[in-house]
Amino acid sequence: METTLNTLSTWWNEPATQSWLIEKPLHILLTIIVASVAHWLLRRLIDRLARHNATTPISLPRIAGTLTRRSREADDSSAQAEAMRQTQEARRVTRIRTLADVGKSAAAILVWSWAILAILSTLGVNVAPIIASAGVVGVALGFGAQSLVKDFLSGIFMLLEDQYGVGDTVDVGNGITGEVEEVTLRVTTLRDIDGTLWYVRNGEILRVGNFSDEYSIARIQVPIGLSNDTDKAAEVILESAKKAVADPAISNFVLGEPTFNGITDVAPDHLSLRLSVKTLPAKQWTVQRRLLSQALADMQAAGITTPYPHGVGGFKVEP
Repeated sequence: METTLNTLSTWWNEPATQSWLIEKPLHILLTIIVASVAHWLLRRLIDRLARHNATTPISLPRIAGTLTRRSREADDSSAQAEAMRQTQEARRVTRIRTLADVGKSAAAILVWSWAILAILSTLGVNVAPIIASAGVVGVALGFGAQSLVKDFLSGIFMLLEDQYGVGDTVDVGNGITGEVEEVTLRVTTLRDIDGTLWYVRNGEILRVGNFSDEYSIARIQVPIGLSNDTDKAAEVILESAKKAVADPAISNFVLGEPTFNGITDVAPDHLSLRLSVKTLPAKQWTVQRRLLSQALADMQAAGITTPYPHGVGGFKVEP
């Protein structure tokens, strides 16, 4: 028994034992604690900066927009201009939150990458070759995972140029249109009108149509029969639109007076009249539905016939 105790005592007092059972575990624990605290502090700092910028009425720089686009913000204090400013402010806040989420992800990668390397160094692993080979691995990834690199680069430029953000309604091509729910450096997630959730790689987005940037246009095409008085039909449709935009249900979405654009198409059995009105971002469809509903009712009351005056879907005019 005494021999066993002496053996254990000798083993315990050896420098290697002290190092592996006390020094290294404590060093690893300290590294994890430092990484956790650093990660927490960086997240708090990013959140605080995001909240500060979100509550400060300033404009974020837009690399492309600064050089190629003028600010369309109205200088007057009308209700429509104020509504437009509020919409743009909400979009600015959304962009700040998106950038904050990306920043927190980047901070986590940096902090825990350092922690892993520090722990490996504590365990006696030579991290110099690992760091040196990172360049070789990066080159290999550049050739073997070009699509992944393309996705990340596209995501970075998309964020810097503020092409779209969470809450915007966008068209990303291939018939995919919907509201953006999440944006990362690799993938954009959006939900279409049918509720389908689409995951689109940023590198595959060759063009973007943003329906929610600055303002939108509600446009209606009204087909009428060739036997109608075109001037009368235009007058009825324009007056109908003026009546519709005065409706409290959509009046706050409208930024200007309706504009009659004239005849846009002539066919053997009908012609089309176009009318448009400027609206708040992403409100064009709500306004458009109201315009069409009011135009249909007023045309029927005024005796303006559709392309099939005596057939299915047309207004039957009594002789």
